[in-house]
Amino acid sequence: MLQDKITQYTAEINAFTTQNADELEQFRIKFLGTKGIIKDIFDEFKAVSPEEKRTLGKVLNEFKQLAEAKYQTLKDGSTEAESSKDSDTDLTLPGEGFEIGARHPLALVRREMVEIFSKLGFIVAEGPEIEDDWHNFSALNFPEEHPARDMQDTFFIKKGGETGDIALRTHTSSVQVRMMEAGKPPFRAIMPGRVYRNEAISARAHCFFHQVEGLYVDENVSFADLKQTLFYFVQELYGAGTQVRFRPSYFPFTEPSAEMDISCTICKGAGCGMCKHSGWVEILGCGMVDPNVLENCGIDSKKYSGFAFGMGIERIANLKYEIKDLRLFSENDARFLKQYKTSLI
Repeated sequence: MLQDKITQYTAEINAFTTQNADELEQFRIKFLGTKGIIKDIFDEFKAVSPEEKRTLGKVLNEFKQLAEAKYQTLKDGSTEAESSKDSDTDLTLPGEGFEIGARHPLALVRREMVEIFSKLGFIVAEGPEIEDDWHNFSALNFPEEHPARDMQDTFFIKKGGETGDIALRTHTSSVQVRMMEAGKPPFRAIMPGRVYRNEAISARAHCFFHQVEGLYVDENVSFADLKQTLFYFVQELYGAGTQVRFRPSYFPFTEPSAEMDISCTICKGAGCGMCKHSGWVEILGCGMVDPNVLENCGIDSKKYSGFAFGMGIERIANLKYEIKDLRLFSENDARFLKQYKTSLI
C-alpha cells in the first residue's frame, strides 16, 4: 500500500548520510528527480479514493519536505567541508609558473631602428597599405612603362577607373608622398611598414615583407648629410667596426641614387654564404629626392632639397640574428620564436 511505501522510504531517508558529492547526487535523483520515487508516489496518489486522499495528503507532503530538507542539509554540510578543506591550503606555496613570451625578431629590429633614427630627430609616419596609382607610382616619378607597374611585381586590386589603379603598396615611399602633400618642409621622418610584391616565396624572397624608409627635406640638404646619417645608423646598429661603401644605382624617385653595402657582420669581411664570399652585403637603397617628386608634392625644388632611403627589416634582421630563411619570420613556429625570450624589454 501507499502508506507502507512512504513509511519504508521515510526510514531510508532518515538513515541516509554522506559527504560525497556523487552519492548525494544519486540521492537527489532517486528521490527528487523527474523520474524519482516522490514523483511515482504522487502519481499513485492520484488513483486512491477521496477518503484516503484526506489522510494521505498531509503525510505525502511531509514525506516530500523530509526528502528535500535531508538533501539540502547534506548539501550544505558537503559545501562547508569543501570550504574547510580549501582553508587548509598553504597560501605561501609558490604558484604554478607560466611560460614567458617573446617579441618577434622583426619587432625587435624595427624598434631598435626607430630608436636609432629618433636620436637624429626622425619621427615615425604611417600610411595605408592599399594605395592608388598616384601615391604608389606616379608621384614618385615612375613612368607609365616602368616594369614595377607590371602585374608580375604588383598585387593590383583594381585596374583603371576614375581613380586609376588600386594596389597593395609595393614600398612605403607612398607615405613620403602623403607627408609632403599634407605639410610644408622641413620633414624628417621614417616610415616603417609592411609592403607587398608578387614574387615567388623562397628562402630569400617573399610576397610580403617589411620596410623602413626615411625622408629628410629642408633647405640645403646634401648627399653628405645622407651619407653621415646612414653611417651613424650602421655604426649604432652593427657596431663601430662596421665598414660602409656606396655604389651608384638608379631609382625613379632619387637622383643621384646609390646602394649602400656594409662589411659582412657574419664573416667580418672574410667571405661567407651570406655575402656570397665578397665580404660585403647590400642593405639599402638611397639618394637625393628627385626634383620632379618634390614638385609633384607641391614643394619648391629650387628652394628645398632632400634625401630618401629604404631598407628591408628582414634583411637587417638576417644580418643581426644570422637568420638564413625569410620564411621563418612568418611561419609562427614557436621553436623559432622562443629563441628571443630574453629580449622582452
